[in-house]
Amino acid sequence: MKMKSILTLLLTSLLAASGLHAAKKNTPVWTSLDAANIPVSVKIQGEYLGQINGGGKIGAQVIALGGDNYQAVMLPGGLPGAGWDGKNKILLDGSKKDGGLLFHSTNGKGKGYLQEDPARFSATRKNPPNGNKAYSGVISEGALQGKTDDGKSFELRRVIRTSPTLGMKPPKDAKVLFDGTSKAAFQGGRLDEKTKLLNTDGRDIRTVDKLSNYQMHVEFMLPYRPDARGQGRGNSGFYQVDMYEVQILDSFGLEGLDNECGGVYKKANSLVNMCLPPLQWQTYDVDFTNAVAEGGKKTKNARMTFRHNGVVIHDDLDINGKTGGSRKDPEGTPGQIRFQGHGNPLQFRNIWVISK
Repeated sequence: MKMKSILTLLLTSLLAASGLHAAKKNTPVWTSLDAANIPVSVKIQGEYLGQINGGGKIGAQVIALGGDNYQAVMLPGGLPGAGWDGKNKILLDGSKKDGGLLFHSTNGKGKGYLQEDPARFSATRKNPPNGNKAYSGVISEGALQGKTDDGKSFELRRVIRTSPTLGMKPPKDAKVLFDGTSKAAFQGGRLDEKTKLLNTDGRDIRTVDKLSNYQMHVEFMLPYRPDARGQGRGNSGFYQVDMYEVQILDSFGLEGLDNECGGVYKKANSLVNMCLPPLQWQTYDVDFTNAVAEGGKKTKNARMTFRHNGVVIHDDLDINGKTGGSRKDPEGTPGQIRFQGHGNPLQFRNIWVISK
């Protein structure tokens, strides 16, 4: 083995032990909240919920953009899947000034969706978005406090939501694929003996079994990459029968497009973006029916109902063909479940399936 390869392996092992992983474009990647060198931004990024004084409930999703830069997506009515009106957003750009973390309303000038430069970053394709107003605020001690455009005050406290299906026990007729004791049901992947988690280490993982029609429960954790953008931010995928990819990605606070977390790649946007912040456990629950082929010709498309963190994001979706990166076999044939590595350190637990 060449000296360069030995050094690379040693560096990878040391970074994995510390919870920090090397990544493309020299952007750091953290896989644990316990990592000693994790930035304080991880405790600022997240969801906030509260009231406008004399007004209604309002939520916010604060996205870390690297360094002391953030964008807050304020959501009238509450958080996604829990009160937000589904239409209006208020964008606030945040940065550290005069010792405080100050937020001011975006003006949309020079902004672009998911731009690398924090000053040009927008969490919405349209900036300013529908419903945008001139709010301002400051984050301190776990609270986002500020003023509306008409002078009303608001205070939102940081909250940590958990999926209602998190930790769900497998029914009696389920086959347990991973419970932290063995990875025998999978090809590839690494069982971490300390954490009892299944790790991609950036490489694909496939089930040994081939499936066709099933219900499946999966729990996953996204890595923390605040300096990365878009597809560089913890990219992975959950392939149904190794043909139809449901994206896994840190898309917290974004639009919920077909190439973002929960989207069916290049096929269908999520009905609502239910992605939680990275380094929080999330759930996918899918009810999948494979395509049907007769005489070598497809007669029915694959269909699925899909829940992200307990909320339906695809309701009996008709999938009109394979997504990119699928196996070459014809539709309607049984296939493996694949968790895509894509060079990113994803972690999984509590995986089980019920064949129908």
